[in-house]
Amino acid sequence: MKRHANVTWKGSLTSGSGRLTGTQSGALGDLPLSFKARFEDETGRAGTNPEELIAAAHASCFSMALAHALAESGTPAESLDVKAEIDLQPKQGGGFEIRGSALSVVGKVPGLDEEKFREFANKAKENCPVSRALSAIAITLDARFA
Repeated sequence: MKRHANVTWKGSLTSGSGRLTGTQSGALGDLPLSFKARFEDETGRAGTNPEELIAAAHASCFSMALAHALAESGTPAESLDVKAEIDLQPKQGGGFEIRGSALSVVGKVPGLDEEKFREFANKAKENCPVSRALSAIAITLDARFA
């Protein structure tokens, strides 16, 4: 199985701009990309950026892995509220690097205690395909009940 996204970029890194012109599903399309959106605009309103898209992928994958594990154990989640925060920092010698992904999940899981929920969450963190792809960076997890 393969998935794809298309980007068109024009100009240099700092003065140019790009557009995420589409994804296979059609869920993402015609989104602006720019140096400002990635490195200068802390509000996130100037457009999307690779780190935001990685965060979306990580939160999505983790939530699906956790939901599956909980359901397989006979304690399906009523809800899982997941956030992934990607840490992009300047790199020594110039440039930038992604240093980590901080996952947080607040769950409602009838019939399960919070300690067992944390165990399931840790396993999902270790085993979701996006976590595995991000194995070069630190991945943290905060898992708790609502």
